[in-house]
Amino acid sequence: MRAWHSLPLTLLLAVVSCRKDPSVEGVAVPPTPLSLSIPSYVSDSGHYVHFSPGNPLTVEGAALGRMLFYERALSDNYTLSCGSCHKQEVAFSDARRFSVGTDGSIGRRQAMSIANMAFDLDFFWDGRANSLERQASLPVIDHAEMRNTWPAVVARLRSMPLYPPLFRKAFGSEAIDSIRVVQAIAQFERTLLSFNSRWDRYTYAGETDAMNEQELRGMDLFFRRAHCNDCHRAPLFADHGMRNNGLDLVYADGGLGELSGNPSDHGKFKVPTLRNIALTAPYMHDGRFTALDEVVQFYADEVHTESPQIDNHMLPWLIGQVNLSAEDRADLVAFLEALTDNSFVTNPTFSDPH
Repeated sequence: MRAWHSLPLTLLLAVVSCRKDPSVEGVAVPPTPLSLSIPSYVSDSGHYVHFSPGNPLTVEGAALGRMLFYERALSDNYTLSCGSCHKQEVAFSDARRFSVGTDGSIGRRQAMSIANMAFDLDFFWDGRANSLERQASLPVIDHAEMRNTWPAVVARLRSMPLYPPLFRKAFGSEAIDSIRVVQAIAQFERTLLSFNSRWDRYTYAGETDAMNEQELRGMDLFFRRAHCNDCHRAPLFADHGMRNNGLDLVYADGGLGELSGNPSDHGKFKVPTLRNIALTAPYMHDGRFTALDEVVQFYADEVHTESPQIDNHMLPWLIGQVNLSAEDRADLVAFLEALTDNSFVTNPTFSDPH
């Protein structure tokens, strides 16, 4: 048989032109694999992206997920989307202490940032979801949030001309169900990576002028004497634990303990990332602190070391090692502000495409 490259050009064009176009034939074109741009220092530190079985990351899947993340048809009265309580300008968190549901219901926990959640294993303050897909599914049916049902959401999306072709591109057919909806949203959420703060540029890109003297003093405190890095480990500035940080003696909200029923879990909550922390006020699971200096003051003076469930990471507080002057506290706040990634909160590929 003659090789393709030896055929006359006219004959080659004729053969190619006779091939069937998969889109014309109705045969699905496989979606395009999408690779995330993750700095080597993140991977080298032992962190990697977690994928759920059967939900590989693709260009088309993430694009569909972006549409659905901002789709108000997911809520019962078409007023809320995921993006309503996770706003890009505040690092995909909520500037309100508690988010408000479609019927005016007030939530009981602050909506945390969903930056860099691709590396995580447990979601929500109490860790009740063990995948991004599960995390994406629960607010839709929560009576304090979107107050909808999945059959109603699926019926709506099927009736909207925009969506069946997008599901076809992402998943190979126009079939729409709750599994595919949350898979697409989870794919988009895995693309929400934030690693371009001034701290990153100073530490890894060699930009020696990216941080000022006060911020550098705060950085030294963070990683040493203030023991912040014991739980908020760089480069994610978080860990995967559920911890009691001595916030309360009596728990109005039991956190993980409410879920597990284990008294030793009372007061344990997810350790959130400190990346973009200057943008994500208010702070703690109940949003009790409105500013970073209040958070630093808590860790300096107000930790309840007598809490029987306090985490062993709080040992420096238990033995009196954490002593912060007024200057130290100001320096720590300055450093935390250097963790802001302005490119993340202005990236047009993360914005509402509707």
